Amino acid sequence: MNNFTAKIQKMTEVTPILSAKDMGQAFEIRRLVFVIEQKVDPAEEYDEYETSCEHLLARFNGVACGTARIRKTENGFKLERFAVLSAYRGKGVGAALVDACLHRLESGTYVYMHAQEHALEFYAKHGFQPIGERFWECEIPHFKMWKMI
Repeated sequence: MNNFTAKIQKMTEVTPILSAKDMGQAFEIRRLVFVIEQKVDPAEEYDEYETSCEHLLARFNGVACGTARIRKTENGFKLERFAVLSAYRGKGVGAALVDACLHRLESGTYVYMHAQEHALEFYAKHGFQPIGERFWECEIPHFKMWKMI
């Protein structure tokens, strides 16, 4: 790891969401990224799993700028709703969120996600492999990706 990478990781902190204030910040990040930027219908973005998932919030130099959630399913653990504000992309926030999600799960766990097509290479760097054909969610092309941890 070079010094630049180490410095970026120190500037990004990812924590579980434990307060209504933090959840509000995560929902606002998702609104800006998915609803405003990617034109996802809010009815599609916020779902019945909000209260049963573990949500994470990323802060870069103390500013809430990214979020993700982990959902236990009958197939394993699904990583979902990765969102990083545009001004914070390329600064290691997304990588910190993926790492934090994976560190919260036990070794030997099957983990999967529905990755937007443009992010396949990013998730592949974290050991995820695409499986199956491209499909569409919210009019955005996705691939299922998985890994064992």
